[in-house]
Amino acid sequence: MTAVTVAGKVAIFAVFCAAALSAQEPPPPEKPKPVAPTIRLAFGRLKPDSTFEIGGDRVLASGDGGVWVSSRQSGTVTKIDAKTNKPAEPIAVGKEPCAGLATGFGSLLVPICGAPGLARVDLKTSEVKVIAKGVTAAMVGPVTAVSSIWIVGDARGTLTRIDPDSNAVIAEMPLGAKALALAFGQSALWVATDNNELLKISPYTIVTSEIIKVGKSPRSIAFGEGAVWTLNAGDGTVSRIDPKTNKVANTIKLGVPVAGGQIAVGEGSVWVSAPGLPLSRIDPRTNHIVQQFTGEGGGAVVISQGALWITATPKAIWRLDPKLVEATRQ
Repeated sequence: MTAVTVAGKVAIFAVFCAAALSAQEPPPPEKPKPVAPTIRLAFGRLKPDSTFEIGGDRVLASGDGGVWVSSRQSGTVTKIDAKTNKPAEPIAVGKEPCAGLATGFGSLLVPICGAPGLARVDLKTSEVKVIAKGVTAAMVGPVTAVSSIWIVGDARGTLTRIDPDSNAVIAEMPLGAKALALAFGQSALWVATDNNELLKISPYTIVTSEIIKVGKSPRSIAFGEGAVWTLNAGDGTVSRIDPKTNKVANTIKLGVPVAGGQIAVGEGSVWVSAPGLPLSRIDPRTNHIVQQFTGEGGGAVVISQGALWITATPKAIWRLDPKLVEATRQ
């Protein structure tokens, strides 16, 4: 029988302890998977499904089975039906339609900067009625939420609530800053301000519940993929906000400065269009710009009826298939 020395017993015990500790240690963290470089192509590489000759300083909005387009120069709004793929006859709404567009309560709502007010277009008869004549040309919005119309209608930054039945202003809330964008989603109103902040406001109490610091000069707000997104023109970034924590989860750099533009979410991607940077596509799974199309044009983009609509040139709007955009690699 072999004798085991005291020193041998100590050595065996040390090996056993080391093995036990090693078994308890967590595995090393996985290295982040490398992200493929952004594909950069000329905007002209994209082939639109359809082209619509509507020019000028335009605003796009999804609603009523298609896309509405306002033209500031012509003082009109035009609906492009997504099924027939044809634009309807333009509707004259007033001098210099501006800011945003929204549908709700059987109407299209169009801010008018040339003769300050909010035009309400009947979607069945195309009759135009101007309401909220007390607002000024410094308008942001409108949006519809909780049985009301909402708009920021003065340079001081006052959130205004309008009753759609009486067309009367029923509540006002000072924001304390100049508003740059207004949206409704995740059961809240969201206002982007020139303080580089995103205000989360309850539409029921009209009280600000959160103030979130985002990028510089946030100009557009969108919702989707479990997040709130802002396009920040001041520093050429996109902020991704977690609506559960009310904090910026990621900041995505566009790589070039922008002077404005619009952000939209849909068909599995985040889309950004700005003048001089017509289209950037962000993968929300990686928070990485996977495609960027450069050149002239751009500024407004919406997702509607499974299609991507964009102000492609100063005189035309393109309808694009998002899947074909994603497949464009060279």
